[in-house]
Amino acid sequence: MMIESLLLAVTRVTTMLGQRHLTNATGFFFERDSRLYLVTSRHVVLDEASDHYPDRLEIELHVAPDNVAMTRQFSIPLYRERKSIWREGRDSAGAIDVVALELERPALPETLLYHAFTPAHLVKELDEIEVGTSVLIAGFPLGFHDTLHRLPVARQAVIASAFGIRFQGHGYFLTDARMHRGTSGAPVVARDSTQGAGRVELPWMLLGVHAGRMDVANRDVQQDERLDLNYAWYADVLLTLTQDAASA
Repeated sequence: MMIESLLLAVTRVTTMLGQRHLTNATGFFFERDSRLYLVTSRHVVLDEASDHYPDRLEIELHVAPDNVAMTRQFSIPLYRERKSIWREGRDSAGAIDVVALELERPALPETLLYHAFTPAHLVKELDEIEVGTSVLIAGFPLGFHDTLHRLPVARQAVIASAFGIRFQGHGYFLTDARMHRGTSGAPVVARDSTQGAGRVELPWMLLGVHAGRMDVANRDVQQDERLDLNYAWYADVLLTLTQDAASA
């Protein structure tokens, strides 16, 4: 049975404090110079505003190439000697809601079934992506997924702001899609027709990292529906977050 490669590049993230389950989220794999990272939203690992302070993450790994239903939980500590081990960044507008955590390859299961984005999947020419471009956001909305095969689901979306321009001065763009909690950290991708067969490689351009829903402060909750607009941070921030390790 062949599984669409995009679904194997995404993993379910559970935030933990000791043995207590806190929240559900989404993450995806990013590989650079033989180093493997888990990418998710910064507010998944630490969110001061909501008093969210997990001490580790658990992700679900597919461990049998011939049986997609076989998985194993893998624990990732968030602190070492009381110092955070994730990589985060800032720009002129403040904090960027994206983190990268390097996965220690010797600690991973011996057999793995996964795919990882690389710097080659990042958009090279911003004008390739136009407003209205169809994209997918693959993740775990409200924790929902294929519970037998342990795979995420994908929501269809379109680019809703000028791509390549920082929306309202922040390092993100907007998408138009109905999204839910649990999808924070999901990859926002567009089909790349220049890459090979979809079930063998990752024929997707990695555009961004979904963070959350966008709304207006003066919306009348009795008369006005939600905007159904979301913001996603530009994925090229991953080059910065993995740069020091790549050159080490």
